[in-house]
Amino acid sequence: MRKLLQSVSFGRIMKLWLLLLLCTSSTVFAQQKTIEGIVFDKGTTDRIAKINVLNTNTGKAVYNNLKGEFSIAASIGDVLIFTRLEYYPDTVKVQNFGSMAVYLKRNAIQLKEVNIRDTLLSPQKWLAATKSDYTKIYGSLAYKDLLSTSPGSGAGLSIDALYNALSRSGRNAAHLQEIIDADFKQKEIDYRFNKTYVSNITGLTGMQLNDFMFKYRPGYYQVKTASEYEFIRSIRNNLKRYLRNPRAFAIAPLLQSK
Repeated sequence: MRKLLQSVSFGRIMKLWLLLLLCTSSTVFAQQKTIEGIVFDKGTTDRIAKINVLNTNTGKAVYNNLKGEFSIAASIGDVLIFTRLEYYPDTVKVQNFGSMAVYLKRNAIQLKEVNIRDTLLSPQKWLAATKSDYTKIYGSLAYKDLLSTSPGSGAGLSIDALYNALSRSGRNAAHLQEIIDADFKQKEIDYRFNKTYVSNITGLTGMQLNDFMFKYRPGYYQVKTASEYEFIRSIRNNLKRYLRNPRAFAIAPLLQSK
């Protein structure tokens, strides 16, 4: 009889323990849900990926996807830590099961992308672009030599050259070509005799530099034939003349009528 009572009481105790364990487990699972959210860059508000999300209470960690979205199991009161290289870590405590928006701050300044383009064309590039714009002047209708050659017939007169030489449009084209060629020579001078180059040699700046470069501007022949040593020596010799008499080569002021 005693053994029967002991076995019955033991069975009841085991049932109570199992019931208590099931209730506790169901309570825990009922409180833990999946938390979802998105991680943003605090400076640009762009979505960022490769973020490690750690639940410090459960020890479980996940990475968000390429859209910046994450999902992790958590309960109310759990602490989530968001980390990634180049960003300061952020700690968030779960207050509710709503969606999260997490903003991480960069730990380094991100420089804007800069595209470098060749804005200062060399004289040769400028001339090539100009020839491309004026194809009729430098193309098949360009002013050619009066004498032309053709296979099997020897030398003869070029009809296109005669037309261009005698017609108004041909004369205008030739005149425009002369202007472009003269402009090209000036650009050759400007390309070598530029402000940065002359200022480094002379030490002049501002209005004084402009005045010196205007008065002692070299010719096209010197720019094309002088070596670097000869060109620098010429600038320095002109600088001595300029400093001795800054008013030399100055343009006389206009006389005012009374």
